[in-house]
Amino acid sequence: MSPDPRGETHVAAPTSSGASVRSPREVDVAVPADVLPPVGGVGDESGRPLRRRQALAILAILVPVAIVALFPFYWMVTTALTPSSAAIRVPPSLVPLDASAENLAELFRQAPVLLWAFNSLLIAVAIMVCHVVFDSMAGYAFAKKRFPGRGLMFLLIVSSLMIPVQVTLVPRFILISRLGLDDNLLGVILPSIADVFGIFLMRQFIRTLPAELEEAARVDGANEWQVFWRVIMPLSRPAVATVAIFSFVGAWNAFLWPLIVLSKRELLTLPVGVALLQQEFSSNIGLQMAGAAVGAVPMILLFLFFQRHFLDGVRVGGVKG
Repeated sequence: MSPDPRGETHVAAPTSSGASVRSPREVDVAVPADVLPPVGGVGDESGRPLRRRQALAILAILVPVAIVALFPFYWMVTTALTPSSAAIRVPPSLVPLDASAENLAELFRQAPVLLWAFNSLLIAVAIMVCHVVFDSMAGYAFAKKRFPGRGLMFLLIVSSLMIPVQVTLVPRFILISRLGLDDNLLGVILPSIADVFGIFLMRQFIRTLPAELEEAARVDGANEWQVFWRVIMPLSRPAVATVAIFSFVGAWNAFLWPLIVLSKRELLTLPVGVALLQQEFSSNIGLQMAGAAVGAVPMILLFLFFQRHFLDGVRVGGVKG
């Protein structure tokens, strides 16, 4: 093998004994230089420093972003563990040197926090189940069925996303009052049994499912409900999990509509009850932060247990949509 000024390498034809001997009649085979293996051989690790630098650059960007994103949560926890007299200290202390559980104990003494948390859990679970059922059924109808006005109806439903929620508060409250559901947990649940975003997400996902599976189920004697429940729903599990998680989080954190509908102290949800702990002429910041920390615990546990479904939800929204 001999180099060539043109960037090519000449390979000598081996003899019968296995040695490469250049003879006058040797046939030169021109091999481009970029096809040849690297000089360092198979164990070359020249690419590792580059990958390491790329990983360090990514960390240099993500770590500050994570710190900024987690700082409000850190501030909430430290304030909840700081006595009320020290919570309003100027300048504030980033490290709670005199940390105690005084605010948590006072919170459970002053307010029925567990009852509020139960009300929030009941409302969130009911709304989540309704969203999974009704959003999936509506998404299946818009994705797989043919009926007059389907496109116009879907357009009207999606366009309702442009209407601010505050615009619908008055007519919804009048309707709930005439039904006798004001100051009732059903008055919070019934107006939220379906969600436009959930319908859109389920429709976009179900459209990607092959129609041959439905036809095969109908050939086997399945009716419409069996096709939906035994074929469509199992295949739509990522989208269903996404709708369930987002609806539960939204219902748990809901504040404005439960504040309007509910007035009895024992029927309040946790976000509303914590907000009403503020006095007319004074505000116990440590007590409110303790309530906010208690309300954040279920969301943290939900994320830790269903982290994979959160990531699948991002993929479903980004790819299937």
